[in-house]
Amino acid sequence: MKELVEVIAKALVDNPDEVVVSEKTDGRNIMIELHVAPSDMGKVIGKQGRIAKAIRAVVKAASTRDNLKVDVEIV
Repeated sequence: MKELVEVIAKALVDNPDEVVVSEKTDGRNIMIELHVAPSDMGKVIGKQGRIAKAIRAVVKAASTRDNLKVDVEIV
């Protein structure tokens, strides 16, 4: 899941070198934190959070086949 978020984020931002994704696992729950450059924050969140919601939807769809609960947080 970490790699999926990283690939999506790097495709969206102007500074792909500053994209950092960390993953914390607690049983079947996984928390993914996405860190981007301050200038790229708007590109990752999108208008009214649409891009952030889309990223979360893609990750949720990918995680259901493994029977996991994944939360994506943009920091």
